[in-house]
Amino acid sequence: TTYNAPPSDISVRRLLPFAGRHCRAVGRCIPACSLLLADDYAPSDCDDHSETLSATPTPPEAEALKSQLLNLCASYDRGYGSTPSARRRVDDIVAELTDLNPIMDGARGIDGTATGDVPLEGIWRMVWTTAVDVLNLGANPVLAPAAIYQKIDPPMAVNIIDLVPRIQSLLPGLPPNVLRAEVTTTAYSRVNMPGRVGLVFNSVKLQPVEVMGMEADALPPVGINFPKIPGADGSSGPGYFDILYLDADTLIYKQNDPGGYFVLTKVDDCDP
Repeated sequence: TTYNAPPSDISVRRLLPFAGRHCRAVGRCIPACSLLLADDYAPSDCDDHSETLSATPTPPEAEALKSQLLNLCASYDRGYGSTPSARRRVDDIVAELTDLNPIMDGARGIDGTATGDVPLEGIWRMVWTTAVDVLNLGANPVLAPAAIYQKIDPPMAVNIIDLVPRIQSLLPGLPPNVLRAEVTTTAYSRVNMPGRVGLVFNSVKLQPVEVMGMEADALPPVGINFPKIPGADGSSGPGYFDILYLDADTLIYKQNDPGGYFVLTKVDDCDP
């Protein structure tokens, strides 16, 4: 069952971290400006060389940094079990990767109008985050976060969070139960900001996937459609994130509000 209601009718941000209205990140067009905000630098001619940029191979030093990063992500449970020292090490690696970003027009084609390749298109699984709203999911005494994905099929971007009973994560022999939460957004490119993706949130849905080890397709989802706000425009509104690093298999971006960055790897599917 789907209900039409204002977003304020539920605590969307607490349950679904990607549903915050604002996303801000560090944007860049050349390594020297990696610490500048995307709206602080002058118009870029990156789009004029989009094919060249997308074909740029990942630098060897970036591959070594990515290997270190993934080891830390696995060792500290995506950030849920991180120590201050581990967070600093990941922060340093992300900063170095930002300066090595091989695709500076990562938002190209995100609005669904591109005739060529779209760098962000695909399914991305989160392997690390510093976003407090996502880390708070780990404090839920009843449900624990399982896999978290971003499925991008321009112009639509669906944020997926699989939740499992906490006792199930402690006693893996129990019959599996999986609840899937999905936030659907429409993505937009931003003029003269080739690394920024604007977002307009459309709906949120909760769907049981498995109940006591049995498929739960017959159970109806529960959802809310967000109303269209007059004047809200993903090409200039407050909802956005900026790409820090992007290549064929790794995506790092930083959100505006409530802050924090995400590290994701490309996968073939988002099956539970």
